[in-house]
Amino acid sequence: ALKAVALAMAEALAKIPNVEIDPEGTFKYILVRVNVKDGDVNKNIIRGTKSAEYHNHIFEKVSPAMESLGLMCQCLGGGKIEHNSTDRKLRVFGESTAFGKADHSVSVEMLKSVYSDYEISWSDDKK
Repeated sequence: ALKAVALAMAEALAKIPNVEIDPEGTFKYILVRVNVKDGDVNKNIIRGTKSAEYHNHIFEKVSPAMESLGLMCQCLGGGKIEHNSTDRKLRVFGESTAFGKADHSVSVEMLKSVYSDYEISWSDDKK
């Protein structure tokens, strides 16, 4: 029975979109590790939105949603994303006061998997 549960959890994990960000503008983002409870299966996801005034607002939405699927999450850090859909450019920069700086190089690799036709860059600049 445990294997079936673990399998269901792994499938739930696989269905979660890796990247969900606003289609335009500059906004805060967080890099989150989602884990299967009592398992070693995990993946990183990116969430970013203009509606969040602070990074923890994003996490406060993501965490309960994952918990309802029986998954746990941990914020690995944050920053900002500048999304220019007209020029097909994404720029990742900055940091989160609450969670520290995400590893932007990891975030960029994840963004490339979704926005493969974009020019994507990152820096440790604050602005």
